Amino acid sequence: MTWRQLLTIVVVLALPALPATSRAETAAAAATAAGTDFGAEARTLYRVGACGGSDAIPARFSTRAIDHHCHRMARRYDSYRAHWVDRARDFIRAIVPTGAPQVVVYPFGGGDLSSALTVFPDATEITTLSLEAAGDVRAIDTIDAGRLRKELDVIAKDVNRLYRAAHSTTKSLQTVSHGQLPGTIVFALAALVVHGQQPVSLRYFTIEADGSLRYLTGAELDAAVAEVAARAEADRAGTKKARRKRAAHYWREQESVFANVEITFVPVDQPTATPRVYRHIVANLDDEHLGADDRVLVHLAAKGKVSTMTKAASFLLWFDDFSKIRTYLLDHMAFMISDASGIAPADATAAGFEQIPYGSFKGPYFTKGDRKHVHRQFEKLWKDSPRRKLPFRFGYPDSTKKGGHLMITQPASCAGRVPC
Repeated sequence: MTWRQLLTIVVVLALPALPATSRAETAAAAATAAGTDFGAEARTLYRVGACGGSDAIPARFSTRAIDHHCHRMARRYDSYRAHWVDRARDFIRAIVPTGAPQVVVYPFGGGDLSSALTVFPDATEITTLSLEAAGDVRAIDTIDAGRLRKELDVIAKDVNRLYRAAHSTTKSLQTVSHGQLPGTIVFALAALVVHGQQPVSLRYFTIEADGSLRYLTGAELDAAVAEVAARAEADRAGTKKARRKRAAHYWREQESVFANVEITFVPVDQPTATPRVYRHIVANLDDEHLGADDRVLVHLAAKGKVSTMTKAASFLLWFDDFSKIRTYLLDHMAFMISDASGIAPADATAAGFEQIPYGSFKGPYFTKGDRKHVHRQFEKLWKDSPRRKLPFRFGYPDSTKKGGHLMITQPASCAGRVPC
């Protein structure tokens, strides 16, 4: 008997005696509240796209094509583990406090579940936030074999680019997220393969005004897709104009019915373990958008104290128009690990934190938009601190494009102790 079957029995036994009609209505309401579980589709995509597990390849696909794709992916996984994951995990384990919260928030994180699991391998809940929509996992049920081969080739190249660079670019993430297969979800499933995990369930959700999550049913998703298609057809000219309009930082959040996703997962060798939770939320984190709609901030605040991370975040946390997400982090983080695109030293110090740098940092990878010369704070931090070696790259390189750098931001009461 599985844990789900046992849980169902316990819940049913706990219900008071009700008329048959009332029991049916209660069950229907519970199913609607839980949304539709697309775990079966996630597991197929996990096998076919991310090359996890050993389930049979669906008959509608070419076994030869999938085997070829998975041979390439296996090489990439092995190289990525050896050259980055193993080095970073062992190093970071020694600097993350034992009592750091196992609930993790990763802003500007794309679908980078792999880095989050490397930094916080025991996290029970991980939330990434970025501009890229999760995508429709159901596409794996209808995609034809020829299109699948093309999509897998794009995914393999982008996974390779992600793993070789040790960070994801917005351009790459948005390119793969526009494919027929849900690229953001494939990235997450690939992360599960790298870290010896497998998906259990996949649900889509929206965030309510009070920050709670409402899971969506398949019928709701279908209705929303039809509504969006009708609106796009009726307002085609306006939509084109909107697409031409650039946001302050160029990239805009993707408007998608399949925006926010929750994937639960367990170790491959412990299928009955308590599932852990990964959520990806589409959000433009600048002040204009968060000021107009603060549901994301309300949802994140309800988590209490969290561990946080960011890397290769376009240095957006330096800027005045990202003050709301920066304030959230400073108010709720117990610990943060980042490259120089994290919290600026002046902001961290004012909020009662200290920062300890590793590696070498001569200047930012790029300085576009840094009108207040925040980069000088980071250059001074590294210059004035003892040299601490870093055997891998974490996020952006510095201006020399050599070596790597990383910093931890922790309460000033730690007084330089690592781990605190």
